[in-house]
Amino acid sequence: MARINPYIHFNGNAEEAFTFYKSVFGGEFAKIARYKELSSPEYPIPENDANRIMHIVLPIGKSNLLMASDCMEIMGQVTENDNRNAVFISAESKEEADKLFSGLSAGGKIEMPMTDGPLGSYFGMFADKFGVEWMVDFTKV
Repeated sequence: MARINPYIHFNGNAEEAFTFYKSVFGGEFAKIARYKELSSPEYPIPENDANRIMHIVLPIGKSNLLMASDCMEIMGQVTENDNRNAVFISAESKEEADKLFSGLSAGGKIEMPMTDGPLGSYFGMFADKFGVEWMVDFTKV
């Protein structure tokens, strides 16, 4: 079965966001590449974009990856409220759901606190301090 892993675009703060996500999820970055690594005489990278993140990967759990990049300034800005989708997390317990919700929503905007929903799941939604939308769910199997 194919896996789906979220990929988020940032406006120069991907490293800051992923350092925050790493503090919540744990683990180590599997990959960090900067635009300056692509620079060549044929494809020069502007100095103001050189240290931006071209690709970053944070493994989460046994088979999930959270990935991102910064948009280069020469390519314009990401419209954070219009150009993103929610990242959906399926927790393995209520305790894990609460921990992830609490950690990731710190400094953000809670849209729906964690609560037992009408469809039998324990669910909450928020935008983190970087404007990324998250949904946290625990459903007893």
